[in-house]
Amino acid sequence: MATTHVRQSLSFSTRFALLTPAMALLLGLTSCSGGDKASDLTAPRNQLIKEDRSATGGDDQLSGGVNAYLWRGALDTLSFMPISTADAVGGFILTDWYTPPATHGERFKITAYILDKRLRSDALRVSVFRQVYDAGQWTDVPPAANTSSDITSKILARARQLRADNGNNDN
Repeated sequence: MATTHVRQSLSFSTRFALLTPAMALLLGLTSCSGGDKASDLTAPRNQLIKEDRSATGGDDQLSGGVNAYLWRGALDTLSFMPISTADAVGGFILTDWYTPPATHGERFKITAYILDKRLRSDALRVSVFRQVYDAGQWTDVPPAANTSSDITSKILARARQLRADNGNNDN
């Protein structure tokens, strides 16, 4: 019985000895950081909370550095597909898998990247992913060669139409 008590005591003191330097380091780091910065660490960093994107819908540029016409044109063009993720600040749209009503056993996913503040064709990159259902599982297959360029053209046409509707205003 005395042996068990000694083992527990040693085990506790060993654990305490290991935790003490770690706690000292942690306390030292927090005391150096200052009171305001420590509370900033827990503050949310979501930029969408701070700014209402719909209020700047007519602007040429969103504050994140992407062209607003391309952004809106991409959202409008891809609206027939379920949107999985859309980030106006980062300038990308990721759709979820979509199966066209006329086809069964085939689905598509699209990723659109807006790369510039200017309304230009090279400011947009579209990737199309296609899968077919075969032998009980989805298999990746390449889409038709012109699919990505066709979608890119439709997004650009919609963006140009939006700019024209705004009086060709780029500012």
